[in-house]
This record gives sequence, C-alpha cells and structure tokens, in this order.
Amino acid sequence: MIQRIQSLYLLLAAGAGTATWFLNLWKAKLSNNTESYFNAQSSYLVFTVYMIIVLLALICIFLYKNRKLQFRLTVINVLFAIGAIALQYFKVQDHANGLVAAGLNIISATYLPGAFLPILILIFLFLAARGIYKDEKLIKSLDRLR
Repeated sequence: MIQRIQSLYLLLAAGAGTATWFLNLWKAKLSNNTESYFNAQSSYLVFTVYMIIVLLALICIFLYKNRKLQFRLTVINVLFAIGAIALQYFKVQDHANGLVAAGLNIISATYLPGAFLPILILIFLFLAARGIYKDEKLIKSLDRLR
C-alpha cells in the first residue's frame, strides 16, 4: 500500500537525500576574499553513501508486501544515515585541513542548512521503521484472532 504513513516518511527521506546531492553543506570565507564550499559532489564517497540511502528508501517504499524485509532494509538505511552524518563531518574537516595546508587562512566557516538534511533523513527513516514495526505487530495480532 503506497498510502501508508511509512511510505510517506520513506519518500521524504529519499527527497532529503536527493537534496543533499545539490545543496552546499559547508562554506568557508578565506583570507584572500574568496569562499570555498563543500557539497556531497565534492567527495565521491559522500555522494555514493547518499545515493545508497536514496535508493534503499525508494526500494523500501515498494516492499510493502514483505514487511519484514522492508523493516530490515529501513534499519540498515538508518545505519547508513548515521554513517553519512559522521562521514560528512570528517570530510568537511579534511576539506578545511586541505585549505589550510594549501596556505589559505580560514577567516570564518559555517555549516549551511543543507548540512542538517542528514538529520532529517535519520528522523524520517526512524519514523518509517517505527510505522513498519507497528504494522507488523498489528498483522500478527490479527493472525492470532483467526
């Protein structure tokens, strides 16, 4: 059933993951009056992890007939989302260290709103997993009544 609430959560998680592909995540103002940006396309590994998250979320939407597999894949996707948050942080630090190693001084640096989308992805995936679990519990209770 596409109209279940967990399908909406999975679709929102996929949408937020897709948005991270295109939005800047971090901005640094450098001493030579230029700005340096970091986005998911700056790092092949970060881009690949977000692509996996989006694909798993989209696959899970259409696994509504197999709730156990849908739940397992959503939990795996939650782990990928946690890993993506950590990976994003470390890649931003590597980018900043690379700028400093190139002899550029960072005057100010800030995370942009796109950097907080992985947290939304994690929340949406958690809510989807909770909805799938509740559905499975409901079906098991109805099977006992038969």
